Amino acid sequence: MFYAILAYHVEEAIEALTPEQDAALMTDLLQINDRLYREGTLGPSARLGATQDACTLRGSGDGLIIDGPFAETKEQLLGLYVVDCATRDEAIAIARDLRGVNPTAVYEIRPISLFLPGVPLSQG
Repeated sequence: MFYAILAYHVEEAIEALTPEQDAALMTDLLQINDRLYREGTLGPSARLGATQDACTLRGSGDGLIIDGPFAETKEQLLGLYVVDCATRDEAIAIARDLRGVNPTAVYEIRPISLFLPGVPLSQG
């Protein structure tokens, strides 16, 4: 089963990190990525760009493009991981590892269906 681990954080706190602090955080997170890759559980992962550079499509018809995500939350979605785990508990354990090196982040774990180009959809 594939799970998305969505990483939320107060964007200003991440932007306030010095380049050295950010590099240290990324080094710690990439150690977890490397371990998950070796274990065969890591799928795509991404660090998202700044919310100020985002836009949102809303409404009917062609919709309306507005600047930013305009989430009514303190934390913003700043990144995500896709992991292949046999159980929800395994995905939660990975999120706990990530939180261990980034303790002020919030991680949402959600089952996902992964669609790959050229691969037929499973009938399961």
